[in-house]
Amino acid sequence: MTIPRIVSIAGSDSGGGAGIQADIKTITMLGGHAMTAVTAITAQNTLGVTEVMAVPTATVLAQIEAVVGDIGVDAVKIGMIGSAETAGAIADYFTPSRPAASPPPQGGREVPVVFDPVMAATTGAALADEATIAAFARLMAVATLVTPNVPELAALTGLIVNSEAHLELAARALAERHGIAVLAKGGHLAGGMLIDLLVDRDGTVTRWTSERIETRHNHGTGCTLSSAIAVGLASGHPLPQAIGAARSYVRAAMLAAPGLGQGHGPMGHGLARPHFAPPEAG
Repeated sequence: MTIPRIVSIAGSDSGGGAGIQADIKTITMLGGHAMTAVTAITAQNTLGVTEVMAVPTATVLAQIEAVVGDIGVDAVKIGMIGSAETAGAIADYFTPSRPAASPPPQGGREVPVVFDPVMAATTGAALADEATIAAFARLMAVATLVTPNVPELAALTGLIVNSEAHLELAARALAERHGIAVLAKGGHLAGGMLIDLLVDRDGTVTRWTSERIETRHNHGTGCTLSSAIAVGLASGHPLPQAIGAARSYVRAAMLAAPGLGQGHGPMGHGLARPHFAPPEAG
C-alpha cells in the first residue's frame, strides 16, 4: 500500500486548531502519513497566544533528517519558522544543489514544498519577527508554492492589497521576483464572495470564487489549506487540482466546526464523522 508521506515543519498550537496539530489532522484525514519537525512551542487558545518558545535550529534539522532518512518524503509543508536562523537552515537543507542533505526524488520527481509564510496568528499575535520575515526569501527560492494571505502578501511585496486587482498584481510581482507559484488568498478582502487566485510560474492565473462562510471558528485555515495542498501534490495531482480539492476540504471543515472556545475556535477537521457509536443508556 502506498501512502503519501508529508513532513510538516511548523509550530505547535496547544489549542489544537492550527500549526502542527492542524497539519497532522488534515494530512491524516486526506489519506497521508504526517511527520513533523516542530519549530516553536506556543501557549495559545482561541483567545490568543500567551507565550512562544523557538526550538533550537539544530533540533529542527535533526527532526527533519530523522524522518526523511528513514521513512522518506513525498511533499513538505512549511509553516511557522521560529527564527531567521532556522529559516536559512531549512532552505539550505532543501536546496537542490546539496543532494547529500536534500531528500531524494520520490518516483523520479522533485519533492514539492508548500510554504505558508506565517507571520501572525488568527488572533493577531505576531509569530515572526522582522529578521525571520526577511529570511522568507530563502525559503521561497526552494519552494514549489507559497500561500500568503492579504497582509502577508502586502508585507512580502511592499504593495497595497485591498482589491482583487491588487491581489493579482501583488501575486504576479511575488511570483516573478522569486520564480515561484503564488496562491494569493483573498479572505481579508471586503465583500461577501471570497476570491483566491493562483499565479503559476509561467504566469497562468487560476481563480476560485466561493461564498464567504461567516464564522468565528476559522482558526488554522491557512495551515489546513497548505497541508492539504501538500497531500494533493504528494499524490501526483497538478497544482490547480490540488488547490481546488484543498479549498473544498477547508470549507467543509469550517462548516463542521464544533464551536469550541470563546474566541476564534478550531475547525472540524474530522468533518463531524463519529467513529464511536453513542454509549447505550444504562
